[in-house]
Amino acid sequence: MPEKPDSELVQAAISGDADSFTQLCRRYYPAMVAIAHSVLGDRHLAEDAAQQGFANAVRKLPQLKRKDRFVGWLAVICRNTAKDMSKSIKPLGSSEGLCSIAAGAQQDSSAAIVRQAVAELPAADREVIFLRFYDGMTYEQMSAVLGISEQAINGKLRRAKIKIADYLRREGFARVRL
Repeated sequence: MPEKPDSELVQAAISGDADSFTQLCRRYYPAMVAIAHSVLGDRHLAEDAAQQGFANAVRKLPQLKRKDRFVGWLAVICRNTAKDMSKSIKPLGSSEGLCSIAAGAQQDSSAAIVRQAVAELPAADREVIFLRFYDGMTYEQMSAVLGISEQAINGKLRRAKIKIADYLRREGFARVRL
């Protein structure tokens, strides 16, 4: 059975069908966590931000004018929720920011350097890296979530990878392939 379009689920949710909003949550939760993760640098906080973003969205759902643009609208709400949360925690680039994501007794120094390289990217570049490589989204899915073309996604990813490679070279990685 094919999935219902977002616009149908949104309209049903506005009409009081909680199951429809639940379907939207299941459909987009991983993407919203990735967006929040790119802002906050912590997976657990990102999950909290995504959940809060959905809670904010359900309250504001009747205000959504373009029902077919739900996911982009949701992404903005989630991103803003994560930004609000980040004001009360250490910044992503701090020594306890993204580098502490995989905190554990045996942290691999190469992985830490890569995480730091990602942490130093501008927010928009970091977001596409998280959606693509942490969440495994396709260009088509990323295009829907971010509201930009697949060509723009490709360009953003390419530029972000170049910045990461440059950072890694400065940190002593001799051979960095894109």
